[in-house]
Amino acid sequence: MGPVKRRRRTTEKKIIEQQNGSASGSSDKEETVDWWVDFSKRIHGLLSPSKELDRFESIFKISRKTFDYICSLVKEDIMAKPGNYSYSNGRPLAVNDQVAIALRRLSSGDSLLNIGDAFGVSHSAVSQVTWRFVEIMEERGLHHLQWPNEAEMTEIKSKFEKIRGFPNCCGAIDTTHIAMCLPMADPATKVWCDREKNHSMLLQAIVDPNMKFRDIVTGWPGKMSDSSVLESSSFFHLVEKGERLGGKKMDLCHGSEVGEYIIGDSGFPLLPWLITPYPGKDLLESKVEFNKRHFATRMVARRSLTRLKEMWKIIHGVLWRPDKHKLPRIVLVCCLLHNIVIEMEDDVQDEMSLSYHHDSGYRQQVSESIDKSASALRDNLSLYLSGKQPS
Repeated sequence: MGPVKRRRRTTEKKIIEQQNGSASGSSDKEETVDWWVDFSKRIHGLLSPSKELDRFESIFKISRKTFDYICSLVKEDIMAKPGNYSYSNGRPLAVNDQVAIALRRLSSGDSLLNIGDAFGVSHSAVSQVTWRFVEIMEERGLHHLQWPNEAEMTEIKSKFEKIRGFPNCCGAIDTTHIAMCLPMADPATKVWCDREKNHSMLLQAIVDPNMKFRDIVTGWPGKMSDSSVLESSSFFHLVEKGERLGGKKMDLCHGSEVGEYIIGDSGFPLLPWLITPYPGKDLLESKVEFNKRHFATRMVARRSLTRLKEMWKIIHGVLWRPDKHKLPRIVLVCCLLHNIVIEMEDDVQDEMSLSYHHDSGYRQQVSESIDKSASALRDNLSLYLSGKQPS
């Protein structure tokens, strides 16, 4: 997906004020507060007393500030085509109502019936409102998932190097499975059966040190290998054409240099721009040290995918017979929302525990593809890192 410009908190606040028209006074803020007071009275069974989290945050997993910004992104399109959505008492759903229902559906993963009962709307309204929200966010929120510009990349490289010393590193790549429950009797579902005998769809993501997604590919069947998904991606072809990871090279030692690259686990091919760990067990001490540093650095991708599934639970559990054409678009919007939460410096994300591996139950893949020049580059990186501080 395309490049994202990192915004600071003050920038986001200004955007919200401009799009909501609140720069001139506090009327919109008061209106939002009044909306929540009224809305919370109509929620059945979702509110529970908590000393740690505000009631709003306990339901939507985001702060009011982030919620308001998301509303500002979709407000114009929703108002242009508001739809015939209403509560059971006939009252029309306002913009905030529709965003709240969609976010609850995406963040909780609860059934349409449960959410409809809790919010006082029909399950069909929940489905239609959520899908309309997804369609709008695809367009209005896409600028939140982009490859870094030159200034951003300089900062990204610096942060990656501070983790465990890897110089000129531009990202970490990882893959996760989105589980699906499909009818076994249907021959068409066999293509979605992965190597662990589950039905699943893949999400492959490149992540920066702040756990933001910088490029994703999704929609492929879970039986495909990590390397196959990578090689079929637009990112792979852009790199091969010199349109990605083509920035300045960095001097290492003994006259060697390293260009821009990303790192990934042993499921990916070793390439001049994708550095994987050393295979095997009986390794030299320098290679063991390299692998430790490599693992610690690429953990940012694992944590990012874990947080994605923890926060947007619609893609965490097993989806019941999902529309396989719509699911990649839902995954994309969850990734956009993930990035927005980070860019808004939302404190709620820091209170979430990352309690599991995002791809539990799946064995580590091993790619046999090794580029000879990349192997020499990895050796040079290992030699360079061996002169760094001990782990």
